[in-house]
Order: sequence, then structure tokens, then C-alpha cells
Amino acid sequence: MGLLETWRKTAYNAQTDKNQMKAFWDEYFAKEKAIYEQLLENPDTEVRGTVKELADRFGIDIQTMTGFLDGINDSLKVKNPIETMEEDTPVSLAFDKEMLYRNMVDAKAHWLYGLPHWEKIFDAETRKRLYHEAKIMNTIIKPKKIGRNDPCPCGSGKKFKICHGATKELEEQLQKMLAEAKEL
Repeated sequence: MGLLETWRKTAYNAQTDKNQMKAFWDEYFAKEKAIYEQLLENPDTEVRGTVKELADRFGIDIQTMTGFLDGINDSLKVKNPIETMEEDTPVSLAFDKEMLYRNMVDAKAHWLYGLPHWEKIFDAETRKRLYHEAKIMNTIIKPKKIGRNDPCPCGSGKKFKICHGATKELEEQLQKMLAEAKEL
């Protein structure tokens, strides 16, 4: 079993007691925060090494380092091979600062995007913009429904019911007839 698979089985085990799982994640988040505090001190310096070397450098176990690498991977300039990595796999923590900030906001990790280190990296206006971008990144906007008497969105100038609405109504009638035929 690979490192990532082992991490995910432990971190997302539905059979684990809720109190044990809460304690596990509280401990992980504290270690994660400490790593980010170190990385954000010099955000333009690339940190690299094997998974084991980085775990030793940050004073954590291999499993926790694997979880950290899984979490930061989408924010890296070049993704690490997390699906296949082992202890001796070389990895890099060269992150895109804006993407990392947005991903922290998207993950609702206020203990990370609220770190004072970000104030040295981005001014208040940039942090506000990135926060807003993160909030709308995964927002689904439902398109406005077109009424029968509205202008057709194709730009023909005709009413929807006369233009593409007529086609839509014919398709709906055909689908209904086909459904009725299947019932026979």
C-alpha cells in the first residue's frame, strides 16, 4: 500500500470513533499550521527533498508529511507524484502564493489564511480580492429561465416561443410520445 493510500485510510476512516478522529485532525492541523508558518517566512524559497527528508526537517512523521503533501499539491507550481510517492520520492514545496491563499480560503482553513505571515506577502486589497475569488470559485450560478415571450437568446429578435422555443416544445412532445410508446 502506498503512502497516500495509507494516509487516506487513516484520515478518512469512517469506523474511527468521532472523538479519536477529532483529536487526530486537531493534531494534524496544529502541525500543518506550524509547517505553513515556516514556509511563509520565505515564500519565494523552494523547499525540496525526499518525503522522509521533509518529514524530518519539519519534525513530523511520514504519514503526516504525506497528508500535508496531499493538501498542498493543488497549490504547487509543479505537482508532486502523490499517488505513487514513497519515502524516498523527491518532492518540492514550491507553491503559487495566490493559488495557495485561494485554496486555503476555499477549504475554509481560517487558521491558515488568517496567519499574520500573509500580511507581509499581500497587501489588504490583494488578500480581499483573493478571498473573493476563492469564494466564487466553486459557486454555481443558475442561469435565468427564459420565458416564452422573452426575446430568443440566439439574437434573432423573435420571441423565444416562435424561434427556438418552438423546437424545444416539439422535442418535449416527441419525448413524451416515445415514453408513452414504451409503456405499450
